[in-house]
Amino acid sequence: MEQTEQTESGWKPWGRIFLEAGLSGLFIGMAGTVFVSVQPPALGAFLFAFGLMTILCRGFKLYTGAIGYLVLQGRRTPRYLLELLDIWCGNLAGCALVGALLRQSRAFPALAGRLQGLCLAKLSDGWVSLLVLSFFCGILMYLAVDTFRRQEIPTPFRMATVFLCVVVFILCGFEHCVANMFYFSAAGAWSLRTLGVTLLMTLGNSLGGFLLPLADLLRSRK
Repeated sequence: MEQTEQTESGWKPWGRIFLEAGLSGLFIGMAGTVFVSVQPPALGAFLFAFGLMTILCRGFKLYTGAIGYLVLQGRRTPRYLLELLDIWCGNLAGCALVGALLRQSRAFPALAGRLQGLCLAKLSDGWVSLLVLSFFCGILMYLAVDTFRRQEIPTPFRMATVFLCVVVFILCGFEHCVANMFYFSAAGAWSLRTLGVTLLMTLGNSLGGFLLPLADLLRSRK
């Protein structure tokens, strides 16, 4: 009965949100796999963008694509915060599943070294650096998602923006909390330190995601 009421009022049931978030984690995990599988890095960054494009086209839930809209919720903010938590957990579950399955495949030995190198660099970084790199990634992810949603922009430009934002964030070394959920899972690198780093990246992505919608709100009041 609770789920029916949520659907009729415009909110999706919690289980459906978690499922759609898990599917997003699945595709981010697949995108992360191709990124660590190919060279040069520019090609891997371009191919990684298939994950975000698939999520947007299928209407799945990705934390870094949803967090920026928190500032626009008004009275619905408490419910939306719970939805964001559901999305974050679903993204983690999807990424962890792909990482666990990849570790059981014949492809893993060839990828293990690069995965471990990526995770070591992230886990040994300072908190200010991680926060800054995550902040810039959050800006790009909101830009990609919001541009894709704007029907007044021609489709080729919307799709190009998605790919460009992904390529830029990867080649710049910006930190994406959901992508890193996959890397940590595939490398078997989870620990209390890893969880803390992931939460810090989540904070940075969130702050970055708020920048453009807040700027739009301020501009609309003048």
